[in-house]
Amino acid sequence: MTKSEVAFSRPSLGIEEEQAVLDALRSGWIVGGRYLQELERQFAARCGTTDAVGMSSWTTAAFLVLQSWGIGPGDEVIVPSLTFIASVNVIRHVGATPVFADIDPKTWNISPEDVERRITPRTRALLPVDQIGMPCDLPAFAAIAAKHGLRLLDDAACAFGSTLHGKPVGSWGDAAVFSLHARKIITTGEGGMVVTNDRALAERLRRQRHQGMSLSDFARHGARPSAFESYDEIGYNFRITDVQAAIGVAQVSKLDAILSQRKILADRYTAALRHSALVAPPFVPSDAQPNWQSYQVMLRDGVQTSQKDVLDALFERGIQARRGVMPSHLEKPYAGTGRDLPVTERVAARTVQLPLHPSLTFDEQDRVIEALEEITPRT
Repeated sequence: MTKSEVAFSRPSLGIEEEQAVLDALRSGWIVGGRYLQELERQFAARCGTTDAVGMSSWTTAAFLVLQSWGIGPGDEVIVPSLTFIASVNVIRHVGATPVFADIDPKTWNISPEDVERRITPRTRALLPVDQIGMPCDLPAFAAIAAKHGLRLLDDAACAFGSTLHGKPVGSWGDAAVFSLHARKIITTGEGGMVVTNDRALAERLRRQRHQGMSLSDFARHGARPSAFESYDEIGYNFRITDVQAAIGVAQVSKLDAILSQRKILADRYTAALRHSALVAPPFVPSDAQPNWQSYQVMLRDGVQTSQKDVLDALFERGIQARRGVMPSHLEKPYAGTGRDLPVTERVAARTVQLPLHPSLTFDEQDRVIEALEEITPRT
């Protein structure tokens, strides 16, 4: 009998999400309503911030933050190359120039030391990434930003539920942006969320996501017809629907259980792979608690097996895996713009992400572990 395929990732959706969607649909209020307000309230509470603003995606959310800060042509924003390319594209979207910094060889997150040496008079903001749910050194970046008078936008796309020094990711910096894409810890299918303690920024983002309108849908609904809205600046349509927000509310209610199961699976991988001759498990700083959005391993020094060899061998055994985080500076739009990024290029070439999601069974996980042992070169 052929074994079933081991899925790389799978969202944690159930009857709770179905019921929430039905409730939103039956309410007749499917955009800008109470579910969006509740999702924003829950995100702010989880992140320890005063405000949260829902958007149509991480990209639209980060774009609006950078634009609201007045960042544009002639400005530089420092960002890791080792990140999903959206982190870099959004800088170009506002007309600014991405400046790539190298990463720490242990955490695979952007290096504060390398960031500081790349600051120039044109630098306006830092955009560190909490890659695959592992918090980066946010206190260091906050200190660098304060020292040089820069904005700090935390790319927390993958890191909802992660903590650093006991504080939730999202509570550091001027603003943080989370993704609600299907591969993230919680999902609305697509979507993004800005969290911030800057009330003026949050209010402007709410206007900007809806064509610059001075009154929200919810506020207009409860107002007299003679209470006209105004449009004081050009805005966009970057709204998330109440149907999506309803899914998000149901998802947040499951967050603790999702985090717990992911940690159990990550700990099993780490225990099994600690002495693997093929791959090394990820390093976790003592002051960090990742949400284990992904489980990324690195080929050990001296192993001649390539990243491609490992991915193909797992695929042949019915196991879905993925390459490690991409090096954006080697993609065509940014070719030639990355300088002196040796750690980034080495890590990108030698890392693999293994299946990890709450519905992954122990038997399926053991198949992954056994497969890695089978493909380990024998000396």
